[in-house]
Amino acid sequence: MRRFFSFPNPVNEVAARTVATGVVLMSVIALVTNWSWILIPLTLGFAARVASGPRFSPLGQIATRLVAPRLERHATFVAGPPKRFAQAVGLAVSAAAGIVTLTAGWGAGRWVLLALIFAASLEAFAGFCLGCWMFAKLMKVGLVPESVCLDCADISRRLRPTP
Repeated sequence: MRRFFSFPNPVNEVAARTVATGVVLMSVIALVTNWSWILIPLTLGFAARVASGPRFSPLGQIATRLVAPRLERHATFVAGPPKRFAQAVGLAVSAAAGIVTLTAGWGAGRWVLLALIFAASLEAFAGFCLGCWMFAKLMKVGLVPESVCLDCADISRRLRPTP
């Protein structure tokens, strides 16, 4: 069961940015078309990635099986725990957009979705993971123990080649 709910470590940065691009596209389509129902697969995708990485996520499968292998020469690998945390933040924001839409209407829910588009766009187009940055800040203040991500806590581990 533990393997079923495992998250990859390290994570291919190309795959992560591809997933973020998919999140941006889905979110923009929802805004442009007023299809608030897109929040359902968007939220379920985040839940799947938090639970088990790309294994049960259609976006994750596209990113890891189709896109990343074709861009292998550009691949860099980063620690998995911050990426999983970032997916959890995405889950929280997309779920919040859904809840706000159900309670206050799509006009209010789209503002929450704009926050998700902003964060996912930073990852997709600039390579800056806002959730990973938050994870690092939480480690720095001691809310996330160093044992959760040894690679994050010890920069020398990042300098070693990954097998």
